[in-house]
Amino acid sequence: LNDTQREIQELARKFTKEEIIPVAVEYDRSGKYPWDIVKKAWSLGLLNKHIPEYCGGMNVGTFEGCLVAEEFAYGCTGIGTALEGSGLGAYCVTEPGAGSDVAGIRTKAEKKGNEWIINGTKMWITNGGVANWYVEFISLSVYQYFLLARTNPDPKAPANKAFTAFIVERETEGVTPGRKEINMGQRASDTRMITFEDVRVPQENVLGKEGEGFKIAMKTFDKTRPLAPVGLAKRALDEATKYSTERKTFNKPIAEHQAIAFMLADMSIGVETSRLAWMKSAWAADHNLPTTTVLASIAKCYAGDVANKCATNAVQ
Repeated sequence: LNDTQREIQELARKFTKEEIIPVAVEYDRSGKYPWDIVKKAWSLGLLNKHIPEYCGGMNVGTFEGCLVAEEFAYGCTGIGTALEGSGLGAYCVTEPGAGSDVAGIRTKAEKKGNEWIINGTKMWITNGGVANWYVEFISLSVYQYFLLARTNPDPKAPANKAFTAFIVERETEGVTPGRKEINMGQRASDTRMITFEDVRVPQENVLGKEGEGFKIAMKTFDKTRPLAPVGLAKRALDEATKYSTERKTFNKPIAEHQAIAFMLADMSIGVETSRLAWMKSAWAADHNLPTTTVLASIAKCYAGDVANKCATNAVQ
């Protein structure tokens, strides 16, 4: 890491130690949205780090953003998710029947004059109840082509031409956030279903150009997929290590028993290799390499599995 990256990492680490860890249990128990922590992080410049300096941001890359995200997740993945998702905005892509399969999205938009009429349902949307804007990715695919004849009447149109991205204001008539979901984990993150019923969006709210939504969504995933798992895994490893050196059986700490030592070693290997995976992915994203999407997918898949395994082993 260079000097600037170390400074950013240390700032995030100090913030996590002082502001997140002491209150993490209470937020996880109550499920409250961590407004106070969001405001403090924003005041320090730890949110929206990619925004140019002339707009008040830090103008840093995906790599630096992942450094901060790892520290936040070390404190609490729920609070970390709330912080990383703060704009405050909500990224509305997932649907009841379409998650990672973005090409399966069924929400539709119809062009009428200088407006778009949007109908559909999004699910598991982070910040769904607190966001003041939504980035809405709308399917203009063959399944609704009759609404989209002016966009691309070809039923065999590829996904990279079948979607359009919109900015939708939360208070727009027809936008209805559902109840807050009670997550198995990450309870401080506000997760909801969002329903769009005859929502009228002006043409100027199209993000990019008509038909570019899929490309925009994929580029966003490239920068966000590897964010949280490594911090969670490292916290599990640290807590397990601490406990295993304090607890004694047969007149010695359990860390000195081979079965426990092997388990801690495997957790450590997973943490280090997962970190290397996100670092390579983030570096590729910052340099616009053609391998970015593959590397981001690898980092998410591998680091997610490692975090699950480390958490399970820590409970043991």
